[in-house]
Amino acid sequence: MNLTIRNIAEMAGVSPSTVSKVMNNYSGVSEETKKKVLDVIKEHEYQPRFTARTLATKKSKLIGLIYAGKINVDFTHPFFNEVITHFKTAIGKLGYDIIMFSDEGFDYDGGSYLARCRYYHVEGCLIIAGDEVEEAVEELVKSEIPCVGIDIELDGPRSSYVMTDNVNLSRKVVQSLYSNGIRDIGFIGGERNSAVARNRKKGFVETMQQLGMEINEKWMQYGDYYEESGYRAMKKMLETKPYPKAVFATSDLMAFGAIRAVREAGLRVPEDIRIIGCDDIDACRYSSPKLSTVRQYKDRLGQLAANILNDLINKNVEIKPAFIDCELVLRES
Repeated sequence: MNLTIRNIAEMAGVSPSTVSKVMNNYSGVSEETKKKVLDVIKEHEYQPRFTARTLATKKSKLIGLIYAGKINVDFTHPFFNEVITHFKTAIGKLGYDIIMFSDEGFDYDGGSYLARCRYYHVEGCLIIAGDEVEEAVEELVKSEIPCVGIDIELDGPRSSYVMTDNVNLSRKVVQSLYSNGIRDIGFIGGERNSAVARNRKKGFVETMQQLGMEINEKWMQYGDYYEESGYRAMKKMLETKPYPKAVFATSDLMAFGAIRAVREAGLRVPEDIRIIGCDDIDACRYSSPKLSTVRQYKDRLGQLAANILNDLINKNVEIKPAFIDCELVLRES
C-alpha cells in the first residue's frame, strides 16, 4: 500500500499539516501527538513522496551536509564557513540543493544519519571534520551513499576526502623561520587525534629534526583551534624562561589568542616573539599586527569536494584522496 501523509494523519488521528510538522521536526507539536505520528510512520515503514522529478528519475538532487562531531555545530569557525560557501556555489552549479543534518536528537531515526539520508533520498553527503567522530558518521560512510570529507579521512566503499597537505604546511613555516635565523620555535597544535592535527605536528617535528633544531617539550602545546585555547597554550609557554623566539599556531584564531598572551606578559610581537597562524581568514589582514599565516585555498577545497562528490554519485569510479598545496603569507607578526 502506497501511504500518503493523509493516510498517516487518519491513522494517527491528526491533521495532515501536523504530520508534515512532525516529519520535518518543526516545533508546535506536543510530545504525545508527535509520538503517535512517529509510531504510525515506523509501524508502516512510511517513506515520503518528494517531487514528481524525484519519482520519475529516482534522483532528489539533494546533498546532505554533516558535521562529524558529537557536539551540534553552528559552523562558527571562519575557515569552514568559507570552505562550505565555495562548496555550495560549486555544487549548486551542478544542479544540487543542500540539506543540513543536525546531530541533535530526532526520534524518528534514533540519531542515524544513514536513516535520514535514505528518508530524504539524499544522493550524497559532505562531511566536515569535528571532534569525537560519531558512530552514526561511520555507519553512513560505510553505506552505499557517496560521501566526501573535508579535513577528515573517510574509507568507505563510495567515499573520498580532500584536505590541505598538512605535513608540507608545517614544513613551510619551520623552513621560513630557520631561513630567517630563528632556531627557538614553539608549536600550538590541535588537541584532537585527527589527520589534520597529526600531520601538522608531524611536519613540524620532522622539519625541526631535519634542520638540527631542538624541540622543547614545554613549547609544544595544544588547543581546540579557537582563540581562548591559543591564549592558554601561550600562557603555559611563558611560565618559565627562556621563551621561544617564534610560535607556530595551527589556526589563526589560536594565533590571535597567543598574541594576546604575549602582550599581557609585557612582550612585543614580532620584536620579542614572532607568531604565525594558519588558515588566512579575513581577520588576519586587519589585526594589529597583521598576522603572518599559512593560506589554505578554501575555494579549491570547496570546489574540489563538490566535483568529486558529483563524480562519485554519477560514475562508478574510485577516487583517491586529494591533497592541496598551501602558501606561506608573511605579514607583520
